[in-house]
Formats: sequence, structure tokens, C-alpha cells
Amino acid sequence: MALSFCGSDDGVNAYSVDKGVLNNGCFVDALNLVPHVFLLFITFPILFIGWGSQSSKVQIHHNTWLHFPGHNLRWILTFSLLFVHVCEFAEGIVSNKMMGTDHLHLYMPAFMGFVAATTSVVYYHNIETSNFPKLLLVLFIYWVLAFITKSIKLWKYAEFKVGPQHLRFCITALLVLLYGLLMAVEINVIRVRKYVFFTNPQKVKPPEDLQDLGVRFLQPFVNLLSKATYWWMNPLIIGAHRRPIELKKIGKLPIAMRALTNYLRLKDAYEDQRVTPSIWRSMYRAFGRPILLSSTFRYLADLLGFAGPLCISGIVKYLKEDGGSVTVRQEHVHFMSSTKLLQNTSVLAVLLFLALILQRTFLQASYYVTIETGINLRGALLAMIYNKILRLSTSNMSMGEMTLGQINNLVAIETNQLMWFLFLCPNLWAMPVQIVMGVILLYYLLGWSALVGASVIVLLAPIQYLIATKLADTQKSTLEHSTDRLKKTTEILKGIKLLKLYAWENIFCDSVEETRGKELTSLKTFAFYTSMSIFMNAAIPIAAVLATFVMHHFINGTGPKPSAAFAALALFHILVTPLFLLSTVVRFAVKAVSMLTSSLSLVFPSLPSPPCPFDISLKTKAINRKQPMRYKMDNYEQPTRRQMRPTETEDVAVKVRVEVHLLGNDGGQLTMIVGQVGCGKSSLLLAMLGEMQTIDGRVYWSKSERDEKANSLNNIAYNRYSVAYAAQKSWLLNATVEDNITFGSPFSKQRYKAVIDACSLQPDIDLLPFGDQTEIGERGINLSGGQRQRICVARALYQNTNIVFLDDPFSALDIHLSDHLMQEGILKFLQDDKRTVVLVTHKLQYLIHADWIIAMKDGSILREGTLKDIQTHDVELYDHWKTLMNRQDQELEKVTEHDSQTTLERKTLRRAFYSRETKNQIDDEDEVYLFCLNNNCSSSQMCWCYLSSGGFFMVFLMVSSKLLKHSVIVAIDYWLALWTSSKTNQSASSGVTSNETSLGDSINTTFPTPAGITLCLITSLTVEFLGLSAATNLHHNLLNKIIHAPIRFFDITPLGQILNRFSADTNIIDQHIPPTLESLTRSTLLCLSAIGVISSITPIFLIALVPLAIAFYFIQKYFRVASKDLQDLDDSTQLPLLCHFSETAEGLTTIRAFRHEARFRQRMLELTDTNNTAYLFLSAANRWLEVRTDYLGAVIVLTAAGASIWSLRYDLPSVGLVGLGLTYALTVTNYLNWVVRNLADLEVQMSAVKKVNSFLSTESENYEGSMDTSQVPENWPHNGEIKIQDLCVRYDPMLKPVLKHVNAYIKPSQKVGICGRTGSGKSSLSLAFFNMVDIFEGKIIIDGIDICKLPLQTLRSRLSIILQDPVLFSGSIRFNLDPERTCTDDRLWEALEIAQLKNMVKALPGGLDAVVTEGGENFSVGQRQLFCLARAFVRKSSILIMDEATASIDMATENILQKVVMTAFADRTVVTIAHRVSSILEAEQVLVFSSGILVESDSGPNLLAQEESLFSVLVRTHK
Repeated sequence: MALSFCGSDDGVNAYSVDKGVLNNGCFVDALNLVPHVFLLFITFPILFIGWGSQSSKVQIHHNTWLHFPGHNLRWILTFSLLFVHVCEFAEGIVSNKMMGTDHLHLYMPAFMGFVAATTSVVYYHNIETSNFPKLLLVLFIYWVLAFITKSIKLWKYAEFKVGPQHLRFCITALLVLLYGLLMAVEINVIRVRKYVFFTNPQKVKPPEDLQDLGVRFLQPFVNLLSKATYWWMNPLIIGAHRRPIELKKIGKLPIAMRALTNYLRLKDAYEDQRVTPSIWRSMYRAFGRPILLSSTFRYLADLLGFAGPLCISGIVKYLKEDGGSVTVRQEHVHFMSSTKLLQNTSVLAVLLFLALILQRTFLQASYYVTIETGINLRGALLAMIYNKILRLSTSNMSMGEMTLGQINNLVAIETNQLMWFLFLCPNLWAMPVQIVMGVILLYYLLGWSALVGASVIVLLAPIQYLIATKLADTQKSTLEHSTDRLKKTTEILKGIKLLKLYAWENIFCDSVEETRGKELTSLKTFAFYTSMSIFMNAAIPIAAVLATFVMHHFINGTGPKPSAAFAALALFHILVTPLFLLSTVVRFAVKAVSMLTSSLSLVFPSLPSPPCPFDISLKTKAINRKQPMRYKMDNYEQPTRRQMRPTETEDVAVKVRVEVHLLGNDGGQLTMIVGQVGCGKSSLLLAMLGEMQTIDGRVYWSKSERDEKANSLNNIAYNRYSVAYAAQKSWLLNATVEDNITFGSPFSKQRYKAVIDACSLQPDIDLLPFGDQTEIGERGINLSGGQRQRICVARALYQNTNIVFLDDPFSALDIHLSDHLMQEGILKFLQDDKRTVVLVTHKLQYLIHADWIIAMKDGSILREGTLKDIQTHDVELYDHWKTLMNRQDQELEKVTEHDSQTTLERKTLRRAFYSRETKNQIDDEDEVYLFCLNNNCSSSQMCWCYLSSGGFFMVFLMVSSKLLKHSVIVAIDYWLALWTSSKTNQSASSGVTSNETSLGDSINTTFPTPAGITLCLITSLTVEFLGLSAATNLHHNLLNKIIHAPIRFFDITPLGQILNRFSADTNIIDQHIPPTLESLTRSTLLCLSAIGVISSITPIFLIALVPLAIAFYFIQKYFRVASKDLQDLDDSTQLPLLCHFSETAEGLTTIRAFRHEARFRQRMLELTDTNNTAYLFLSAANRWLEVRTDYLGAVIVLTAAGASIWSLRYDLPSVGLVGLGLTYALTVTNYLNWVVRNLADLEVQMSAVKKVNSFLSTESENYEGSMDTSQVPENWPHNGEIKIQDLCVRYDPMLKPVLKHVNAYIKPSQKVGICGRTGSGKSSLSLAFFNMVDIFEGKIIIDGIDICKLPLQTLRSRLSIILQDPVLFSGSIRFNLDPERTCTDDRLWEALEIAQLKNMVKALPGGLDAVVTEGGENFSVGQRQLFCLARAFVRKSSILIMDEATASIDMATENILQKVVMTAFADRTVVTIAHRVSSILEAEQVLVFSSGILVESDSGPNLLAQEESLFSVLVRTHK
């Protein structure tokens, strides 16, 4: 057939212009080509010349990007233009087929228009990114020309009576409108930017964010197409394959998304409300607009979702109709009617494709906008919560009004829940509309019978709601049990050494298992309800379809037509989701609103109050202690303090009714506060800092030049300046040692070194793997109490403040170190600096250095003055002090090598880092697994490991039931296709028979349907219970492995890492892997069954499937790598944020004393922004994937439809089967992205299994022993005789021995002392008695039995030890003394009496059953130490090992204790590891060690008598 522009029909001269040029339709169409050709002719050279130089820069720098006015409108109009051109082209092609010859003018201008519109938008994008508006003039001319030519065409159509009933008229009218609007947009750009026709063009700079190359999150700045498809993410996601994504790569957040910006926005919205401010109203005012935008997108997406079923209905309906010509012939050209185009199956297929593309784009846009808004809101709330925390009074915390748990809950859970609430918000109002629309369409397709199906769904929805409610309740109880289990596990791990030494690990292990049992019961219920929920989701569409079609048969006497049947099937699938989710969403929304209202009310009311927690109105006075001014602390009010409630008793911690002159105006003075345990010394310091609830009285602060300078530098004006404060309970940051000491002050090498030396920290720092650059704190290396305390003191010394408060800095230090700190740190360093020091202490020997002494008793001041004043006025008190001081001085003189806690601590560190290589073992845990995780095989190995933990029978049951279920469901749908097709064929031939067969068929289908529904239930149950079984086994094995691991394991593995296995990783295994696994298997099988069904109906589809499969493979390959990296970044940036919150809450007193609130607030904003950046990138990556898989799904639908239409020409499939194929193709679009998402999630979650698995390979201690328990006498050891023969001990087979060939004999009831220099092996010997270390040669024989042959449980339960660090467990006092419940009350009271605690315990409510909080926090450190002594007395063992532990006890109590121990243990063997030589001077036998070798053994007096003995040297060295 000859091609010609105007056609060459017989007898018609298409080129005739007799009636006027413009009256020739072909000429008008040719005229319409002119603007398009003009644009292409002008722009192509500019694009090609400009592209080489410009776009390479554009890719690298985004600092020229700028959106011109009307940017988004232009993109929307251009897309609409492209769509109309496609319609025009389709109409031209269809009309052309009706003609005798080819008429190019019918579709050629449409094609050129499409090319020109595409070029215009590419051209515009390039001009915009290079910020060169003058070139836009070309586009302006193009729009004007196109508008004129199209207007002429429309005018001529109207003239020739071609009206809206003709499709071509409607298309032309639309084009005129679009060109007109685009022309208006262009005029607006000229008006605003004045780039042409104006003398002063407007200079506009790109946004500030784009000029900062650190901002890499470009979503707000890219063009509309890139926004919709996340094209700008390509380099990041594809690049992740070559190099992992790091924090540096994702850069900073744009200013508008930063936490500070959003905090100010929310704060302003809250404060601007005149009447009673509402939290929700202020949130709406600050963040309401994006939520409305998101809801609009959601509505559009949901409405477009119904195009799928309608297009399927149309395609199936019109497939068999050849569609008679409904065209009109005007001027020798065919004009198609407006409705005719929608009856063309090919056009419907393309429309279905476009509708899917648009629907998915809108849906992802809706998701993205809500997530971004949620992140902005979360940032604002976190800033708000943090501000509130910084203003919390200590009394709020200690009274339990705002607990650490509550704060963590607010930060970690509730802000995220609010994000989810926002995410679900658009669903709240979109779902009802979706349901109503769905039911209307069903009624339109099937009549009244459709309402039966819909009512089935509606009637079953309450059951789903009930299940959802039950799920929420069960999750709550699971959380409670899991918190309880974690608390117990933490206690076990913190006190593991004690548990092993006392052989109590099984008691505590059983206690954890008991709680775990409760947790698993909750998890079982949770699993059951989850599987019920999944079952309902899968079974209800089957039931609804069955009910509808059976009803349709009864009402109409026939089955539905294939077109209606499959459209209904697709609609039921659409309807099920909103009907089920609506109830859950509503319930979640109501719950979230009520919960968040109560939580946020804690945060919001604090907004208007000033940021400073101290009374601004305080007058400052300089007080000179030389001429004391008498005054009372009265009328001191603090406005932000909590008012005391009527129910609270006025138990005042500190009743100071005498003048307290602490601060001299000449600086450099030392005030000491002394008194017994619990008399209110620390409370007095806190009251001075303004941390206590002041009932009356006042604190005056003197000003100093130093503070004036310091604060003028920082531009701060406060009434009280920074105070360097070292709290009694040491508080460290999760940072390096150096950062902890400098604490934000400028680094001065000389000062830093002086402070390190004063606190004797250098030896400890040398032991750390990276020196002072080693991370310490919760997430770093576990330091011991003394080391932590010295770092806190070093922090106070380093700060350049006028006043230093030290709260019992010596409590965790041995006497030699205390002396060094006193002399070098306090007396030399601080006094040289002329700093005022307030020191709380038990060490009375230092009172001689004090300029002023305050003695306290029961919360009041007993005496104050200089030592001379007290000597004169209170002789009795002075004499009491004198005796205690003498005793301490003797000790100081006779102290052996300061091998106490300090050395032990260093030894623990040395053991942990016996070589630099060990760093690998305690390095960041993720590093350890990185190699394995990068190995592709590892994920599948871990998956297998997880499944095998669940049991092979369960795995077999899951796989077989899943396959069977999907086969049955496909069979039901296949039957439906054949049934509806046969109905259509039969109804044409005979009516009666079809009636009977359809009834028979509908009854036949009831057999596979119940089978399908039952299988839905079985599959959902098997997956959940497989997961539960795996979780049970993994946790049980992990707990047993860890608790029975050798003590060395705990030395080299950070506590945080072990705890992570029991918290985060166990939680993932318990609650996250089962649903992910279920979702992955379900969506994969759905996609596979859909592709199988389509391929079996139209085999030609398989050809198109190959490129689609390749595209899908690459998309998922790139996404999984990037997703894992971004998920890791999100997790790793969330942890520091949560830690910073809990850190701040714990160290509030210190932060406020130092006046570092602003620095900490700034740090919180940085951490929040970093975490939000990672989360935003992660959600953008998810959108990137979903847009691509959704588009792939849309292509699958298009190819399936195209293949069906093409195959039908050769009469291959039946019409019903085409409907089935298309319905299945539609489900693919929903599930493709879930396959990839779940696969990526499962990969990340399997790392939890990997981490748990890595601990399961830990070797356990050998608990068995070669002797049977029955062979050990009941009363062993009855004498307490110890023989040590050729003993060699090491901590690990890889390490050198710490004890070499030791031989000793200890007689029954002998009092033995063990001493030696640092690292000589004393503590190792004490551990060897309990077989806690590797005895690889020699033996220890106790009462005739070699301890290595004994079962560990028996050995350790028959000996007693008192450790240095006091460890108490939460529970009752009775439980702490006797967890085995074997002792009578009398025995417990006797032990408490020996430990000087009887009166104190009697006074407590409940006596022996009085509560002990976690870690014994409700008792002072000294009292805890006494409880530990009592614990050893309860166990009536004939051998007691004492790792002398009296550092936290005041001297008077210690004195009494020493005597009591000697009398109470007169008939027992007592081995004392001596840290204070005075305690073993009178020992019957002293063992002196040096470098692991026993060098001397004799009685104390005898060794002292020998001048040359090492013992004498040790004593003399420290005189």
C-alpha cells in the first residue's frame, strides 16, 4: 500500500485547496507539524553542544540547580501533554485502518508532538540545572506557535460540525488547553525572573543546601520525574555494589529537615496558640500540610487502583467482539466516536498499563511524604524531650516520676510509634472511600449477589478486629516478660564472677528460664493470633468469591460472565486489605493518640519555662571564712522544682541549720565533709548545686575573675558558674578516655599529662589497646570501679573551674592510690591552681590538710570549723577521730605494694588485652561478622541453621503445606475460569442444561474451597510455630553456653556485646524472622504461581519474561546490597542517639554542674540528624525499589494482555483463561517488591542468628569432674587443710603461666596472708582454689581430695569467698544472702549481726524480705559491701578466702569488722589476699609471691624479723 501524507484514495484529490487553504484538513495537520519541527531544529544543537560541557558538571556539582517558577506545574502539564499525544496517536492509527490507503497526517503530527514534548522537558531540565533562563525563550515561542496551530484546527472542526461526540475533537480541545497553560507558565517565568524584555534581570541563587556539597539528600531539589522515580538515588544504590555506603557518603540533611528547624517550627506552633494550647493542634499546624498532600496522593492512587479490574473486564468483554465501525466520514476522513476507543482491547491494555504506572507512582509518593513528615516530627519531638530531660530535677528522677526506662521508652518506642501513626493517617480517610467505591463497582458488575460477597467480608471484619486487639495485648505482655528476662540476664552477667565462685549459676539460670517460659507462652499466643490473622487474609477472598458466585447462580440462574467474574475477583482482592486493615488502623490510631497524649504531655508543658534549672534571682555574696558572716539558708526557691505532694512525708535529706562557709574568696581552700555512711554528705553537695528539693534556705556563690574570663569566652551569663564535680557513682561518656577527661574543654598537652599523673591513670591507659583513644563507657571496654572513678576525678581536675566538688573520690581506690591522689591531685595540682575544693571522704587521715571541716550526722551538721576548733570545742569527737586516724596512718606506713583494687583492675585489663591481637576479639562486633555476611553463602547457611533449629519435621510441614495451598488456590481459580467460559458458551446454545450444570459445578467447587481455606490455616500456623521452636532452642542454647563459659570469656568479651545477643538479637529471632519468612515464602509462591498461570495460558509470554527476569535480577541485586548497608547505618546511628539520651539522664547532675547543657544539646541534634539521614535514605531506597518493581509489574501486565490479545487471533486460550491470566498478572505488581524487600530484610535479620551462633561455639567449663558427687563426704571440707603441690596455673592455653611450681601447706584453722608485688599471682591463687583458671600442672588437695577431680558445682558450693566489688541482685535481702533457700532465719540474722547490719535491716519494711533494687542501688556502697560479708558468713564453710574488701566502709565500722571476723572464724581456715599489709602482719603464715613464684613462706613476725626478706622490703618500701 502506497504511503502518502494525505492519502491517495480513488477519486479524491487530497491536496485540493479550492475551498481555501485552511479548509483542507490535511494542510491544517501539516501546519500542526511546523511548531514541532521548529523546536527540534532549534533545541537539538543547543542540547548537543551544551550537554558535553554542562551535564558532566551537573552530575558532579548540584550548586547551580534551581527550580524556575511553576516547575512542578510544568512537569505535570508536560506529562498530561504526552498522554494526550499518545491518545491522539492511537486514535489516528485506529482511524487510519478504516481508510482505503495510509493517511500519515492522521498520526504523524501526534507522533512528532510526542517527540517535541519529550524534547521540551529534557531541554527545560538542562536549562534549569545550569541556571541559564534566557534559552527558555525558544520554548515560549514553541508554545505560542503550537497553541495557534491547534486553535486553528479546533476552529475548523467546529466549522465542519465535528463536535464533542468525536474523539479527535476532544483530543484537539485538550491540546489547545494544555498548550495555553504551558504558555501561561512560560509567561510567568519571564514575569518573575525578568530574563528578557526587562532591563534588570533578576539574579537568583540556588537554595543554600545545594551550595553546601555536604548535602547529599537531593529529593527536595530534583525535578518532578526524578522525584517520582527516585532516579537521583541510582548512583548511590549502584555504587553500593562496589563500595559499602558509609556515613560520609550520605552526607548531611537539608536545612528544612534538620531537628532544630523542626523543633523551632513545632515550638512556635505550640506557643502561638492563644487559648489552651493543644499538642495535636500544634502538630497539625507545624506538619499538617504534607499530610494533606500525602492523603491526596493516596486518594488518587486508590481510585486509579480500580482501573485494573475495569480494564480487565473491558479486555475480556471486547476480545471476542470484532467491534463494527462506529465512525463518521467527514471530508473523506474517518472520525472515531469518543466511546469507541475504549472498546479497543489494545487501547485498554495500554490504559491499564498507564493506570498501574500512575497508581504506583502516587502510592509511593504518598508513602514517601508521610515518612518524611514522620521523620521531621520525630526530630522535633526528640529535641523537645531532650530539652525536658536537661531540665528534670534530680528529685523527679529519684522519686520515680520520670524513670530512665520511661525516657528510653519515649525516645526509642513512642516517637517511632508516632511516625507509624502518621504513616497510617492517610489510610484512615482513604480506606472508607476505597471500600465504598469497591462495593459500588461490584454491584455494577454483578448486581445484588456482589453485596453478599461484600457482606461476608464485612461480617468477618470484626473477627479480624478482635484478633488485632488480642495481638496488641499479647505483644504488651511479651514485652513485659522480655524486659524482666533481660533485667535478670543483665544481673547475671554483671555478677557472673560471684555466681561462679558461689556455684549459683544454675539457680539464676533457672530463674531466667522461668521468665523465658512465660515469655514463650506469650509468644505462642502471639504466634497463634498472627497465624489466624494471616489465615483470615488469605481465606476470606476465597469465601467471598464462592458466596458471590453461588448467589449469582441462584438469583440469575446462570454463572457470571468471564468479564464480570474476573473483574469481581480482582475487586475482592483489592477490598480485603482496607476492610481488614481499617479496624486495625482505627484501633492503633485510638491507642496511639491516647498513649502519645499522655507521654507527650510530659514533654510539652515544659516549653515556656526557662532553660536554666537554677534560680536566676539569686543574689551572690562573697563569703570570707576568716571573718565568718552568720546567716541561715532561707527563702531559697527554685521555680522549676516539683511541688511536694500532700501524701509525701517531709523526710528531709539534709537539714542544715548552721552556717556553712565553704567558699573562700581568696581561692585555693580545701573544705572536707565527713560523717558516717548515709548521714547526708552527698546530699549537701547536691543541695549546693541546686539538685535537691529545697524546702527553705539559700545558697550563695561568690564570683571570681577566673569564672568571669571563662564565661566571657563562652558568652554565657549565669548566676552560678561551672563547678567541676566528680559524683560518688562514677559517670562516663561513651567516648574515648581523652574525651572523657577533657569533657569539651580545649586540649592542653601539659595540663592533660599533669592530670593523668595526678590520678595515676598512665599504667591503666598503657594497658588499653589504643591508649587514651580507646572507647570506654557502656558500648566500649568495661572498666572497673576504681578506674572509672579516677577518670571522673581526672575530668574534674582538668576543667578550668574555680570550684571543685569531689564526692568520696577515694571510695573505690586503695590506700596508696588515695594517698597519691590526695598529695599530687588535690593538695598540689588543685591548690597550685588556687581552686576551692569541697571534698566528701571517709579517710580521716586527710583531715590535717583541711582548711575547714564539716562533720555531719543524720542529715544535720554536727560540727564545723578547722581541726583546731574541733579539737578545742569537741574533745570527744576529736579523740574518736584520733583513734581512727592513727589506725589509718599505721596502715599507710606499713602498706605493702599498692596491690589492691588498682592492680586487680589493671590485671583484669591486662588479661583482657594480653596481646594487641585480642583487639580483634573485642572489636566492634559487626566487623567480626562483616566478612561472613559479605559471603553470599553465609546468608543461606544461616537460614539453614535457623530452620534446623526449628526442627526438620516443622520445615517439611511448612514447605509441603505452602506448596499444596498455592496449588489448591490456583486450581480453584482455574476451575472458575473454565466454568465462566463454559457458561458463556452454553448459554448461547441451550438454557436449561446450562442451569443444571452450573448448579452442579458450583456444588463441585465447594470441595476444593474448604481444602484451600484449611490449608491457609495450616501454613500460617506451621511458619509461626517453626519460628517459635527455633527461637526457643537458640535462646536456651545461648543462655547455657554463656553462663557456663569460663571466666576468661567474660574478660575478653564486652558486656554490651553479650547483652546484645540476649536483647536485640533474641528479639529479632523471636518476633521479626517468622513474619518475614512467612511473607517471603507467600509472596514468592504467589509471584511464581502467577507467572506459571500466565505462561500456561499464553506461552508466548515466556519470551517477554526473559528480559523482565534479567531486569528484576539486577534491581534486587543492587537493592539488597544498598538496603543492608543503609539498614546497618540506621541501626548504628540509632544506638549512639539512644545512648546519648540515657547517658544524659544518668549524668544530669554532672552536666548541669559543669554547665555543659548547650554542648550536649548540640550533640543530640547532630546525632538525631545523622540517624534521620540514614533513615530517610533507607526509606528512599525502599521507594526506589518499589517504584521499579511496580513498573516491572505493570510491564508484566501489559505483556500478558498483549500476549493474550495476540494469541486470541489464533484461538489459543479461552476468554475465561485470559481473564484469569490478567487477574494473576495484577497480583504480581503487588507482590514483586515484597519478594525483594523480604529477602533483603531476611538477610539483615539472619545476621542476628549468625551473631548468636558465633557464641554457641564457645567452650564451656568442665563441670563434671572425674569424681562422682556421691563419693564426696557430706561435710567436706571439715578440717580446712590445704596442700598445694607443684602448682602451675594459666588463664588460657595460649598464655604464659601466672603461677609456677608453687608448693605450700596450710594447716586446718590457720590464718594465712598472701601478698606480693603487682602481677605476682596472688589473685590467681585465690581463683585456683575454685578451679576458675587452667591448672595444667600440679594440684591443690583440700582435706585429702584433689580439687580438679571434683565436679565444679560441688567444689565451689563448699568454699566461701568475699570479693572486692560488692554485688547485690534485685529481689529480697533473704534472696541475696541465701538464693538456695537452705538457711533458717536465725542463721541469716546471725550473719547480719556479724556484718553490723542487723539494726538497719530490722528497721526496713519487711525485714529480711525487704526489697533490694537492681544492683543494690537503694543501699550505700558501704552497706552493699557489708551485705557481701554477711553472705560469706551464711555459708558455714571451713575455708574462707578474703579478697580484702573494706574500701567503701568507714574506719569505725571496719575496725569492728576486723575483730568480728577474727572471732567468728576462729575455727576456720582464713586465706586473706592482702592489699593492706596491716591486716596480715600478725598472720600465722604469710605466703609472699613474686612473678608467679612463691618466694617466702613463714609467720608474719618471723618474716619481719628477717631484714633481707621480700616481706620486710615490701613493708619498708612504703613507710
